[in-house]
Amino acid sequence: MSDYKYIIVGGGMTSDSAVKGIKEYDSNGTIAIFSEEKSLPYNRPPLSKGLWKGEKIESIWRKTDEHKTDFFPSTRITSADPSGKSVKAADGQSYTYEKLLLATGGATRRFPFGGDEVIYFRTYEDYSKLRTASEKTREFIVVGGGFIGSEITAALAMNGAKVTMILPEEGIGGKVYPKGLSSYLVKYYSEKGVEVRAGEAVVSIDRKGSAYAVGTKSGTVYSAGCVVAGLGITPNDSLVKSAGLATDNGIIVDHYLRTTNRDIFAAGDVANFYSSALDKRVRVEHEDNANTMGTIAGHNMTGKEEKYDYLPFFYSDLFDLGYEAVGELDSRLETYEDWIEQYRKGVVYYLADGLVKGVLLWNTWGKVEEARELINSKKTLTKDSLKGKIKD
Repeated sequence: MSDYKYIIVGGGMTSDSAVKGIKEYDSNGTIAIFSEEKSLPYNRPPLSKGLWKGEKIESIWRKTDEHKTDFFPSTRITSADPSGKSVKAADGQSYTYEKLLLATGGATRRFPFGGDEVIYFRTYEDYSKLRTASEKTREFIVVGGGFIGSEITAALAMNGAKVTMILPEEGIGGKVYPKGLSSYLVKYYSEKGVEVRAGEAVVSIDRKGSAYAVGTKSGTVYSAGCVVAGLGITPNDSLVKSAGLATDNGIIVDHYLRTTNRDIFAAGDVANFYSSALDKRVRVEHEDNANTMGTIAGHNMTGKEEKYDYLPFFYSDLFDLGYEAVGELDSRLETYEDWIEQYRKGVVYYLADGLVKGVLLWNTWGKVEEARELINSKKTLTKDSLKGKIKD
């Protein structure tokens, strides 16, 4: 059995930020990171953004190994024993800790058909597979019109690929954007050469020689040399369930990112925390949350008591459109659209009971802090009072 002061389960951006957070206050404490991925921690957003626009692969690595940590790649932790303060790996080896961080992220949702050759895009390995596929075929099917689906479709199309995009909603980003904007994106993607098939549910994926046949509920079959799916994730919380810790759409944590065991912390995509700005518990799957939450978890593992009372932002690139956003973006909320140029530049506000819960800064840059302050203010606002509230 090997002993460590700090053990981190998960090898992503959150883990790297936690290591650096620990080192700020404890430069000598021993740290082990256990990751199911083969690679050292890396920045995830470039996988569907910058790497398709010429960004060098070397730029994504976070250099976690420079901070004197023991890194265990391709290693799955199968159980945790809070009473014995130990974790066990799939090979049977056990490791003890003083403080444990669960940064286990999420598992990609998958179809019950199609096999392992469908690329469920999330990791560096998935990016590598897709790059290899793009050297062999120019025809792709992307299933899903959400965050990942819309980004990877744009990335492939900008690199000369012929892309058919299949999504169950009537518009791209239909669960997030107002109906008009979502519908506009279908037209916009079509003008970029993408064949958008909205309102289609995929019911089968079969290999036909060197190509794939994707069948939909309408009876239509689409063919391509590669199928990519962006269906979202489910939180990887099975480890804490086996350890008897509280879960509910992820791992329940308090303001200090502690689980129901004071020596076990959770952060990143898997952590369910209370957002005072939104007056509810949330789980956030974006880079800013991973970095900030990981850092604070690292601090608190060393004995600090810093509250995580932060409203993270996120962003996306869609051809020559893009956005930054803060808070809750849900098309079921009441929205107010303040366009400078309709669907090309402006701000969308998401409201509940007169309070701004989310702000979409569409091709409007450098206004994240203003948007964050507006949500945090919890002022009752009318649509008239929001006109011109945030200006480019």
